Amino acid sequence: MIRVALLDDYQGVAMDCAPWHELPRGVKVETFTAPFRDLDDAAGQLGPYPVVMAMRERTRFPRELLERLPDLKLLATAGPRNAAIDMQAASEMGIVVCGTGGAPGTTMELTWGLMLAVMRHIPGEHNRMRDGGWQETIGLGLEGKTLGLLGLGNIGAQVAAVAKPFHMRVIAWSHNLTAERAAECGAERVDKEDLLAQADVVSIHLRLSERTTALLGSRELALMKRSAYLINTSRGPIVEESALVDALQRGQIAGAGLDVYDVEPLPPGHPLRTLDNVVLTPHLGYVTHEVYARFYGETLENIRAYLAGQPTRVLNPDVLQRLRPPPVA
Repeated sequence: MIRVALLDDYQGVAMDCAPWHELPRGVKVETFTAPFRDLDDAAGQLGPYPVVMAMRERTRFPRELLERLPDLKLLATAGPRNAAIDMQAASEMGIVVCGTGGAPGTTMELTWGLMLAVMRHIPGEHNRMRDGGWQETIGLGLEGKTLGLLGLGNIGAQVAAVAKPFHMRVIAWSHNLTAERAAECGAERVDKEDLLAQADVVSIHLRLSERTTALLGSRELALMKRSAYLINTSRGPIVEESALVDALQRGQIAGAGLDVYDVEPLPPGHPLRTLDNVVLTPHLGYVTHEVYARFYGETLENIRAYLAGQPTRVLNPDVLQRLRPPPVA
């Protein structure tokens, strides 16, 4: 029997999102609904599974963990890439890593949801309505404001397009952004410092890398207007978390809408959970019925193809020379 582990199924929906019964007989699919406590916990629980599905980057797979999973043959990840998997180590150990398609539109939608929620104080006013109260805050409108985009790739470009109906000026920066690309997206390319100083809303749409880790620290946040808001639906470590907490506590910036954090799930006692000028969501950028159906459905396809000896959507193709799928009992 081949055991398949579907990890981090927080909502308990994985089994309903794909026709797992279509897998060959002798394949047993099991779900994990809670995060592992630590690397030791992950190694202990995943030992019997030759096939594991990682839901995006919720569980890290560094070399240290992969070395403790000698029976792991296929590591399927949701999405077209996964920075939490040590790809070199996987290839060296003969572990095939397969991905799926993505859905950048859902993250764009959440970006605007967070922006509107924090600038119009929607969560706070909702809670007051529940408690029998009425208006207590004054919101800030988007029309005529300047939107600064850190990153103008697929998601950033979609965010820029939505800014047009709000009649917002859009400025953008990234390390490799050209003026031509910015113009194609209806934006103006500016230096990073100018973007931070001019924008009424700064929204992050960069991949996490050595160049972007801690891209925004105390110095950069100090360049922003005191009336400005920061939106991050990309990756938590792009912003120095302690610097952001300090800026929010002191009113150095007006507020933030955050979907990503240094440590996920965000610890219960984290100071971000206590701030009134922050709207927090638990990494929901890709969490929709449509995206889950694609993630799990294409993972099912990947598992079937791998078991048939013809893996698809392989992210480390150099490993295929050593491919030996486990036999299905």
